[in-house]
Amino acid sequence: MTMQPTFTAPSGAAGQAGGVLPASGRAEFGQAAASAMSMKWSALHEAAAVVATLAGLAPEPMRPELRNFPALMRDAGGWRRTLTEQGIEDLAAIMEPGLAALLAVHARGANPAAAALALWQEFQAARAGLLTLTPPPPVRELRRFT
Repeated sequence: MTMQPTFTAPSGAAGQAGGVLPASGRAEFGQAAASAMSMKWSALHEAAAVVATLAGLAPEPMRPELRNFPALMRDAGGWRRTLTEQGIEDLAAIMEPGLAALLAVHARGANPAAAALALWQEFQAARAGLLTLTPPPPVRELRRFT
């Protein structure tokens, strides 16, 4: 079963027929886009766990700061969200062919550990770069007792 995205009209355009594409050229998916980012993020980490295993390493647990990253960036919005979405796409573009090559090598009976370790390190470096986009925590005002 495949789900088709629905295009929603911006407020004030309810009388228009058909779907509406905003000026950016992208459909307004709202929560679905954020959910897609979370799903891609999770899929990348599942792929990274396979890469780690092929490298002879223990898979990394999904820590809360990693698990919550897509939602945090969705809430941050603006340039942080845009760069995060692009970074996740770029990381997927690295991981997909890399994992496919590693699995092909493994299927032929060769040892993919060295190549898997290189891909694992590349994943970690790219992910660390993405995590630097996380906004700083809000500054709490000091209360003065008078």
